Amino acid sequence: MSGAEDLKATPLHALHIRLGARMVPFAGYDMPVQYPGGIVREHLHTRNSAGLFDVSHMGQAWLVGPDFETTARALEALAPADFLGLAPGQIRYSQLLNPQGGIIDDFMTTRPADEALDGRLMLVVNAARKDVDYAWLREHLPDNVTLETEEDRALIALQGPKAEAVLARHCPQAPGLSFMQAAAGEIGGMAARYSRSGYTGEDGFEISVAASDAEALAELLLSEPETAPIGLGARDTLRLEAGLCLYGHDIDETTSPVEAALVWSIGKRRREQGGFIGAQRVLKELAEGTARKRTGIAPLGRAPAREGTEVFSESGEKIGHVTSGGYGPTVGGPVAMGYVKTPFNRKDTPLTLRVRGKDMPARAASAVFVPHNYKR
Repeated sequence: MSGAEDLKATPLHALHIRLGARMVPFAGYDMPVQYPGGIVREHLHTRNSAGLFDVSHMGQAWLVGPDFETTARALEALAPADFLGLAPGQIRYSQLLNPQGGIIDDFMTTRPADEALDGRLMLVVNAARKDVDYAWLREHLPDNVTLETEEDRALIALQGPKAEAVLARHCPQAPGLSFMQAAAGEIGGMAARYSRSGYTGEDGFEISVAASDAEALAELLLSEPETAPIGLGARDTLRLEAGLCLYGHDIDETTSPVEAALVWSIGKRRREQGGFIGAQRVLKELAEGTARKRTGIAPLGRAPAREGTEVFSESGEKIGHVTSGGYGPTVGGPVAMGYVKTPFNRKDTPLTLRVRGKDMPARAASAVFVPHNYKR
């Protein structure tokens, strides 16, 4: 990225500027990292009320085939989730894998509730991996299943315990959804696709609308007293406390879903039958285990352990490294996650972190530092 003039802008860019956001480059976009109140205030507001996030930089696309089974089987050849088992209006989290079993990207897939859209699956992929994902999909999909990208959409996340009450005022049907369910309808008179999902660990919704409606929708939701705009800084601390992976940090093309502790996202039938790119490594690791494993890491002092911090055993053996770390505002102290040799990932195992040349005590922990608050 040679300069600000090369950055893309989301449909909410002008609104961020009006709201006083500090903008930073992120995944090729000019994005708000925080607003005048600051990251900690935004984080705590989301945990206690309702935060509005611009996630329009994410990729939105359709897989289109002649019928649901054909499209689902095409995606099952590329990712280990059980897509054939998707009910109408249901969402799955999964990963695109390379032949070595590494994660090309993690993504969300929705089977539309509308029978008229049978044969279509909606994908939401990471902003920094859009081009890679789309090229991979086009290369590996069968001839009767095509990829249609949507470049004229915005994506807005409304997250927090009061998100349901806020959205219900403008979309009375929204509270009827459970976690990982989706529907389509109108929000404030605007055509929208909305899902009960998000990446903060809180209850909430993600709303896709035409780019031309994005600012009006954001302003409508921000007009509610419970809602505040939230930037990338708090989005990162929220997902870290919730133990959620960030692509390019906690998972990448060398990391398998088994190492990353994402086995829960691999369908039972898929674990038994395989049949997806990268299955050889994944099935072997499921059967035999892995040399390393993603774990939560709780520093016992006040200093945060940032990405790249080396992790040692009590005896001084280097056993891993931190992939994400910082201050957790809800926890009230430092939180981290990373990879350690498998024998050391058991909860409460003593660890040592080397932070700026000094050894600091820590312990292995659940990666979920703040319990999830999803509506099941």
